[in-house]
Amino acid sequence: MYVCSCFGITEQQVKEHAEAGAGTPRKIASACKAGTDCGRCVRQIQSLLGRGACPRRELIDLGAPAAVALAGPASVPAAVPVAPLAHGEALDDAA
Repeated sequence: MYVCSCFGITEQQVKEHAEAGAGTPRKIASACKAGTDCGRCVRQIQSLLGRGACPRRELIDLGAPAAVALAGPASVPAAVPVAPLAHGEALDDAA
């Protein structure tokens, strides 16, 4: 089965390059150019290498700010409940 249709690289070829020492998508790209054109195959190459999806990318895809995604979900503070302001009360008075 083809992994990279841009360069005609098969799943077997990716596995062979990985066995020869190309253990990252970047090293696979250096070995056979897979992932260097349109990029659609990079996630499949990651999967073949035993590297799951990128959790930071998934957070960004879900709408998390990039800084939160870089720091990781554990660094996101929990929401703090805040009492609503009374009628006519200003934000400065609430503290």
